[in-house]
Amino acid sequence: MIAMQYGFVLPADYDMAIVRGRIATKGPLLDNLPGLAFKAYLYAERGESVENLYAPFYLWRDEESMHGFLNGAGFAGVARAFGWPSVRTWTPWHASVGARVREARHATRAIEAIAPYSDLAALRIKEEEYARQTLARGALAVVIGFEPVTWSVVRLCLWHDAQPADDGALRYRVGHLSAP
Repeated sequence: MIAMQYGFVLPADYDMAIVRGRIATKGPLLDNLPGLAFKAYLYAERGESVENLYAPFYLWRDEESMHGFLNGAGFAGVARAFGWPSVRTWTPWHASVGARVREARHATRAIEAIAPYSDLAALRIKEEEYARQTLARGALAVVIGFEPVTWSVVRLCLWHDAQPADDGALRYRVGHLSAP
């Protein structure tokens, strides 16, 4: 599996109805995309967030499916509409996707740097425990990803209800959830 995200910071006066409309029309097109575990169409609006953001998050079953998307018309359309983004990828240490994942309406996402010379095995165990506790609190999906180029861990959690802003994670709305 591969976790992937790209994002766009949009101007403060950007009409976010454009993003919501794009999600409504384009989102269902990926509902049965081969190799996609899920795509969460994440966005945040200024006022609820510091900035207007559009930041889809994907969980791919394999790298060929990811490359098929990135090399195809869907990603080319996103790039034409919003610009050429950096695409971040992580190898999942943990990925739980519940049967009710399509009910996700909110997401939290945190990216944390891994300190040099960390005990990676111990960190992975700690992250697995975080995932178990988060699922027990009602998360519909939890993805913990590891990336050793910049040494970071990503935690994406999908929720039905908005979560309190107490852990430094970015809060998003889920405009659509594509999943088989």
